[in-house]
Amino acid sequence: MKHVVAQLRALHRLEPATNDHLAALRVALSVAVPSLLLLAAGHTNLIIYAVFGALTGMYGRLEPHQLRLRHQGQGALVLLSGVAVGVALSVNHIHSWWLVAVEATLAGVGSVYSDRVHLKPNGPFFGILALGACASVPAAVPWYVAMLIAAASSVFSILIGFSGWVRSRSWEPGATRNMPSRSSARRRELSVHAARYVLAVGAAGTVGVISGTGHPHWAMAAAAVPLAGADLPSSVRRGVHRIVGTLLGLAVTAVVILPGPWALAALYPRLQEPAHQAAVLALLVILFQFATELFMTRHYGLAMVWFTPVILLITQLASPIEPGTLIVERAVETLVGALLGILVVVAVRRSGSRTRKVAPAHPAGAAPLLRFPRRPRH
Repeated sequence: MKHVVAQLRALHRLEPATNDHLAALRVALSVAVPSLLLLAAGHTNLIIYAVFGALTGMYGRLEPHQLRLRHQGQGALVLLSGVAVGVALSVNHIHSWWLVAVEATLAGVGSVYSDRVHLKPNGPFFGILALGACASVPAAVPWYVAMLIAAASSVFSILIGFSGWVRSRSWEPGATRNMPSRSSARRRELSVHAARYVLAVGAAGTVGVISGTGHPHWAMAAAAVPLAGADLPSSVRRGVHRIVGTLLGLAVTAVVILPGPWALAALYPRLQEPAHQAAVLALLVILFQFATELFMTRHYGLAMVWFTPVILLITQLASPIEPGTLIVERAVETLVGALLGILVVVAVRRSGSRTRKVAPAHPAGAAPLLRFPRRPRH
């Protein structure tokens, strides 16, 4: 009974703050600059590529500068690979079953890579999210332009992450992560974990295609979320956080994109113009991304309340669809995907998962174990 009570309490526990505002400012700035440049150029439909490149700033948030530089470079590889594959699928009009097969495969490959380099945030989630989102919108520019935008945004976010070193000039050669061993048992564990990603993402995509909702990539992304948990309880918590946080985030999105709010155009006539409405949405993306990173390591569910509108708004800017349909389909796909992810976590257990004790919930983005000679400066 005590174990059950502990898990229920962990569902709504808010972890202590760890300079989250600094990490949130870095990521918000990384998103803001390329997004505002595209807004000024009148290309809000391309902000989707800039945002996924800027998410590079979410990696290595509390690490010393030289580790952050390295691990953000590794995170950029995951993100830009997802964007590249997604744009290629979009350009060639490859959807449905091919999308499921490609995304499930990349989820498995990304899982092995992420585990080997010990990425934080855990797993290939952001890479497959970028893949699905970019594949779902028509390519308004040649593929190399989309990749150039994403890569430039990624490089800018890495520079922002490293900029603190210019002020402190503090280099810590002894800093390193506590990396796991590369024994045969560890390799088997990586293989099993990758297989779980392939199974969960593939199953969610299959259900999404059969259901005919038109956005199976949302279900596939949601299915990957529980798999980043360190053990069974934390995986289930992440799945629950994903569902509840997304539903609340959809309520926030509805307030923004449903026709009602634009009744304010009666008071502010300029809001009747599509260009001005797009500008408002672009600015909200920056604000919501700041809020997302503010809570990413403290409470995954709260982070999803703000991350959900980020993804839906950049999707709407790239390829608008009927808002009511967008919200309903996102809710259904997230529920199905997260439940399938939890089911796979329960059915296919990781090595040692049965013996783990209850630990504080650290969602994707949690601070990694570090060893360094003195406190890092940010």
